[in-house]
Amino acid sequence: MKAYERLLKYAVVRTPSDDDNSSTVPSSACQFDLARLLEQEMKELGLSDVRLDDKCFVYGRLPATPGLEDAPALGFIAHMDTVADFCDHEIRPVITKNYDGGDLALGDSGLILSPDDFGHLKELAGRTLITSDGTTILGADDKAGIAEILTMIEDIQRDKIPHGTICVAFTPDEEVGTGASQFDVESFGADYAYTLDGDTEGEIQFENFNACKAQFDVKGFNVHPGSGKDTMINASLVAMEINSLLPGMETSRGTEGYEGFYHLMSMSGECAKAQLNYIVRDHNKNFFEARKHTLRLIEKNLNEKWGEGTVTLTITDQYKNMDEIIADCMHLIDNAKTACENAGVTPIVLPIRGGTDGCQLSFRGLPCPNLGTGGHAYHGPYEHITVEGMDKSVAVITELVKLYAR
Repeated sequence: MKAYERLLKYAVVRTPSDDDNSSTVPSSACQFDLARLLEQEMKELGLSDVRLDDKCFVYGRLPATPGLEDAPALGFIAHMDTVADFCDHEIRPVITKNYDGGDLALGDSGLILSPDDFGHLKELAGRTLITSDGTTILGADDKAGIAEILTMIEDIQRDKIPHGTICVAFTPDEEVGTGASQFDVESFGADYAYTLDGDTEGEIQFENFNACKAQFDVKGFNVHPGSGKDTMINASLVAMEINSLLPGMETSRGTEGYEGFYHLMSMSGECAKAQLNYIVRDHNKNFFEARKHTLRLIEKNLNEKWGEGTVTLTITDQYKNMDEIIADCMHLIDNAKTACENAGVTPIVLPIRGGTDGCQLSFRGLPCPNLGTGGHAYHGPYEHITVEGMDKSVAVITELVKLYAR
């Protein structure tokens, strides 16, 4: 089976994780629907030690070719959940053969996938493009990674490619940042691993953001507006003031590469109370701490201005930059570059403007950089991927298996 055929099968199984209304792992029971499907498929592919645990992690292993038992055990990991946005009804993948690189109507949604918005589309001309119908996400993040890993497993067995032990795992709740904390690193059994959770085929990533969530709760003082002179404290206006004190260009729209940002995720408010929810990101550890200091300074100054207890800031750390771990095993990056070249793919080493399960796993003793899957425009209805990009990603990880077997 080709990788894209697997993606089409997985994409229609809706698996949105739930960051708002759940404190369990998995955060949504629907993730078990895909997990059970994958458990069965892994058994059919001949993997051993296949198991689905009560936290919705699926594990399996392909034993080493005789004589290669001492080769490093190599892991491949992808996540089953998707974002909840644009995932509230049936997902209908759409295949466009011989895409012309220009504007493409996404079903009857009224949305247009355009190179004016996504410049790389011109480079995809001539390929077979997979999208949704424009009313949902596609789910290539990260079901493409799952499809590519299992296709690689099928290919190396069919072609009798010598290999060391290959460890496979599919995880829940990556999108809400909680899944990897429950990952069973010891029983997984890999010496090193790669997540397949990136974008363009050939991407190699081992530097990610330091990340936290920041929540401002604002308590107002509500009286009749006709008698509010020097008395009323409008919580919504204070919330607007908080946002105005942040650097205006340090948003996700205004930054790139290694530049960090403050991103306002949601806001709510009335006169008596208001709330702002941000995510804060920076690759540089010192810059990241400076960003948190800025938030605390805003809390301090506004409480001095409006009265103690008016503004309450809660900062929750999420993950750290794994580059300090990968720095001690750069063979993972060197071999990934070589694997790309052997597969006829240009290696693209760049920082992750986000995070992956590999961030947490690296700090838990499993060095785990990230590789591209061939997908683009994740987390929204413009998400797309190509058949050819998926095939190239399969070729890259197959070449990695060969390298570590040597």
